[in-house]
Amino acid sequence: MLMIKSLNKTYGNGVKALCNIDLTIQKGMFGLLGPNGAGKSSLMRTLASLQTPDSGSIEFNGVDVLAQPQLLRQQLGYLPQEFGVYAKTSALKLLDYLAVLKGINNKSQREAQVIALLHQTNLYQHRHNDVATFSGGMRQRFGIAQALLGDPKLIIVDEPTAGLDPLERNRFNNLLCEIGENVVVILSTHIVDDVQSLCPDMAILAQGQIQQQGSPATLVANLKNRVWLKSISSADLPQYQQNFNVLSTQLFSGKVNIHVLADNPPDNDFTQVNASLEDVYFSTLNALSIEEATC
Repeated sequence: MLMIKSLNKTYGNGVKALCNIDLTIQKGMFGLLGPNGAGKSSLMRTLASLQTPDSGSIEFNGVDVLAQPQLLRQQLGYLPQEFGVYAKTSALKLLDYLAVLKGINNKSQREAQVIALLHQTNLYQHRHNDVATFSGGMRQRFGIAQALLGDPKLIIVDEPTAGLDPLERNRFNNLLCEIGENVVVILSTHIVDDVQSLCPDMAILAQGQIQQQGSPATLVANLKNRVWLKSISSADLPQYQQNFNVLSTQLFSGKVNIHVLADNPPDNDFTQVNASLEDVYFSTLNALSIEEATC
């Protein structure tokens, strides 16, 4: 179990990246959903002990992470948003080298684990190829392979599917689901569908603060019977945005489909639709403004 209490981080330029973060994360997949600049990467780096917070506490399976960061690092697998690789090194050699750095000194155990991870990430057939020649999806799968070295109990992946094509994204998400059955996996992303399909528990982070937390189903249920759909012309969109709480817009067959949040039909031409996690996400962001920041 990962417990985060009253976590705060302000950078030297005055940017308040994290504000009183409180989270309890159990074994399994946990989604951290938020827009770019919300503080997700700052929280991930702090949890990975790559930076220290100004105040607050982090505890993982009874270990005080801030007091004993090395104990966490021994149990941590981390795939950052920008995962750099060595240009002219094969996947097999690079993963073996990273395993040595991870402290897996027994050669036979190291070789067995490296081969197993290459199979698990579907990279074994490419093991002798330089990682620099890999596609974006293959590099991400290699990134999760290195994160799994040493059988970590906490795995953090930061925007892992950004830029991947749909096929590679599905492969990567299936791999995360498999991994998340036995350990704590934190998925930090701005892609709503990934959280919806993978995570039984989640939180929405914006302006450095936790805005909502719970299961996707529970959060969606809070908007039951309050989301309305209408197809309008693009020329009318500014008027609707001014007069109604427009959650999202989608161009379809030359028209714009809008989702509006309201307790009653905004007008007779609106149709009630089932709420989605995307509606929850946008309603949460729409409710915020810079002036409302309290940290």
